[in-house]
Amino acid sequence: METVQEKNAYQASSQGYYGTFGGAFIPEMLYPNVEELRENYLQIISAPSFKKEYDDLLKNYVGRPTPLYHANRLSEKYGTNIYLKREDLCHTGAHKVNNTIGQILLAQKLGKKRVVAETGAGQHGVATATVCALMDIECIVYMGELDIERQAPNVARMKMLGAEVRPATCGSRTLKDATNEAMRHWINNPVDTHYIIGSVVGPHPYPDMVARFQSVISEEIKWQLKEQTGKENPDYVIACVGGGSNAAGAFYHYLDDLDTKLVAVEAAGQGISSGHSAATTALGTPGVLHGSRTILMQTEDGQVVEPFSISAGLDYPGIGPQHAYLYESGRGTFLSATDEEAVAAAFELTKLEGIIPALETSHALAILNRLGATTSETVVINLSGRGDKDMATYMKYIN
Repeated sequence: METVQEKNAYQASSQGYYGTFGGAFIPEMLYPNVEELRENYLQIISAPSFKKEYDDLLKNYVGRPTPLYHANRLSEKYGTNIYLKREDLCHTGAHKVNNTIGQILLAQKLGKKRVVAETGAGQHGVATATVCALMDIECIVYMGELDIERQAPNVARMKMLGAEVRPATCGSRTLKDATNEAMRHWINNPVDTHYIIGSVVGPHPYPDMVARFQSVISEEIKWQLKEQTGKENPDYVIACVGGGSNAAGAFYHYLDDLDTKLVAVEAAGQGISSGHSAATTALGTPGVLHGSRTILMQTEDGQVVEPFSISAGLDYPGIGPQHAYLYESGRGTFLSATDEEAVAAAFELTKLEGIIPALETSHALAILNRLGATTSETVVINLSGRGDKDMATYMKYIN
């Protein structure tokens, strides 16, 4: 976990800005909640006692460090050296738990008695419900009605863990709407409730705080890659991006190493120009979404355009403000993959390496044929989650 404020262009300023993106654009009623966090989070997470407890839980509860696996057959197919950062092997099946462990400890330090969260694919919801069960804290998770239908296994897991799952029935009934409902709940319960945001979105300090908790991913990649290859820095780091927490974690310790290319892959849905897409940087413009200035899909008069993706976790109309700045500055390369390409990539990895990836992760895998990496180069892909939750979708493609 990174706890010292970095002095470089790609980290948040003291006011939570990445270039012109970020900040805290919030209703007055939410100001006390956000300000309490902003004033306290760095001091709390920097304390030796916090770091000790956090690191212990990551090791003995989450199962870190996760392996950095050299994918031999995948490497052979694409003519380069491909390593998979196995976040799918974390307890709960995805990277999300790195952040929820950190935030539940933070909530305890702030004296909160209840947690509220939003979830799309359900992985963040499961990770939140898991840490709430661990710490005996009441948990309410908002989830889009459509996502509840297509991610039924994760809904069952959340309920088994003791969480109350509340459907978001407005709009597209997906992640955006679940986030709206969770924020409303937080506004109405400001004193005893902590909102665990699952991605690098929302008002400052959330994008910075979540990125710090997820930075353990790139921290491990550096020493693991050196152990296996003799060098810390790969030529490429690839991750899928909806809001972008797994990408923020995978990129974190490489932001200043300009020789390492940072590749973010968004969901093109049925095609960028199809009207059914979530390729934010291709379709979006600067604006405010869920409390921060970022890039989002919107109409000329500022109404949010409904996103679309086969993947519930990427079905979001914006990206985190740090990613918006990486895109605008050119530090990050932003590509997109269609539903069809993502499913094909998932089956390819499964057949070549015996690993079934989440649909979100499959988007990152889908751009390997466009990367142009050479035989002497090293590619690290953040395998952000496992595919158990997506089996109902995958089954539709099995003859």
